[in-house]
Amino acid sequence: MNVVELVSVTKVYSGDVAALRGVDLEIGAGELVAIVGPSGSGKSTLLHMIGTLDLPTSGTVRIAGYDVGTLSDRELSALRSRHLGFVFQQFHLAAGVNALDNVADGLLYNGVHLRERRERAAAALERVGLGHRLGHRPDQLSGGEQQRVAVARAVVGDPPLLLADEPTGNLDSTAGASVLDVLHDLHASGTTVAVITHDRDVASWAPRQIRVKDGRIMAGATAGADA
Repeated sequence: MNVVELVSVTKVYSGDVAALRGVDLEIGAGELVAIVGPSGSGKSTLLHMIGTLDLPTSGTVRIAGYDVGTLSDRELSALRSRHLGFVFQQFHLAAGVNALDNVADGLLYNGVHLRERRERAAAALERVGLGHRLGHRPDQLSGGEQQRVAVARAVVGDPPLLLADEPTGNLDSTAGASVLDVLHDLHASGTTVAVITHDRDVASWAPRQIRVKDGRIMAGATAGADA
């Protein structure tokens, strides 16, 4: 089953800037992929399509079997809440709030009571190796630990698809490697993981590389394709 399916997707911004040009892409359930390309290649726009943060100018985007072009704003929000987790280059953690509640806040809009939110947050932090840092604020954590808190927040709702946009971009090589290890472990436990990066060394860590250039998929559009 495909978690992500794009068919003939284009995205044109004002000024006739074509960010995506007829993209066909499939990502199957349980895959670990890297979407790689230089600045301006269209990979960030592709992330926005997969994450339902933007809609295509033409073509079809299906996430978890849902055609996003047919969904209302409320239905899109529900789709993101239930099926998608996001990790960004910037950690986006609330200053002065400990790790436990930063992660628990990821369930605020799911109708989960505070006690259960914190129980699930503690389990998510344990999952990323930070069970001993629940009470620490962001300023008491290293960059790598902050990014792992961000990963825990993204997966606390058990989304089947995790999108990580340049997750090692602000980290040194050691901290970056630890974050990739966490993502690998999440994948091993059944989460579909897509990492967006400009770094070919990071991309080579994934079993499948989807290479993007000038708004087109150059390699890796389907599982088993040459990467």
